[in-house]
Amino acid sequence: MRQSPDAPDAAHKPALRAIPPGLHFIATPIGAARDITLRALDVLAGADVLVAEDTRTLRHLMEIHGVPLGGRQVIAYHDHSGEGALARLLALIGEGKSVAYASEAGTPLISDPGFELARAVAAADLPMTAAPGPCAAICALTLSGLPSDRFLFAGFPPAARGARRSFLAELAGVQATLIFYESPKRLRQLLADMVETLGEGRQGAVCRELTKRFEEVSRGTVGQLAADFADRDVKGEIVVLVDRAPPPEASAESIAAALGAALATMSVKDAATFVSQTLGVSRKIVYRIAIDLDRD
Repeated sequence: MRQSPDAPDAAHKPALRAIPPGLHFIATPIGAARDITLRALDVLAGADVLVAEDTRTLRHLMEIHGVPLGGRQVIAYHDHSGEGALARLLALIGEGKSVAYASEAGTPLISDPGFELARAVAAADLPMTAAPGPCAAICALTLSGLPSDRFLFAGFPPAARGARRSFLAELAGVQATLIFYESPKRLRQLLADMVETLGEGRQGAVCRELTKRFEEVSRGTVGQLAADFADRDVKGEIVVLVDRAPPPEASAESIAAALGAALATMSVKDAATFVSQTLGVSRKIVYRIAIDLDRD
């Protein structure tokens, strides 16, 4: 009999040992249930109290992997939870309980209410740890083919068109790959606004339903992606990525200004090399300007 892709791993049974007191964040699958880590299963099996953004999702995940609830408390903590819920969780941790917190999907704190909980626990100087795991933003960055040496997770853009355009315009010059989450209902509007604010020639990617059955990754320029999705009605979880802004072209004035600062501590040769690499300009051109400045 073929095993279901969401069936538990028969080679691992969650450890039923005690979990140290404190708050324990665990990342949960963004699609495929088997993406949960063994450590996360151990925490779910051994924690005194279970906290979840969506308790139904957590219960279902535990059922899939054969983690017994055993009569333990399961507390909901989400965007609409009040100060009372936060105080209750802090009190449990303060009493020496081990409290496991799980996002509905993905890594806690990434577009997730766990942020307020983490900040409160840190402010109270209570113990806290995290079991890393799935994250849609990082998964999408891996598949996008875009530079990963520097990236900015920008979350969900505003829903209103004017606010969304202002939001994108503020990010237009950022020298990093931009990562956004978006509703499938607003994807075409977001891409159209990106053409206007970020430029149609920048490389981008649209990742949909990552790790799920209908996973799809579309790559191309922002203009191509906007055209491809203009007439499509899509469903599922969406991650949109855009390459960093091209570096601004250096003028003679900006080269001279950079050289002026560099020559205060460097030789002409070293200053020319440094500025050339920093501004992406031919070293021969920079060296010629450096010689003129040094003479002056």
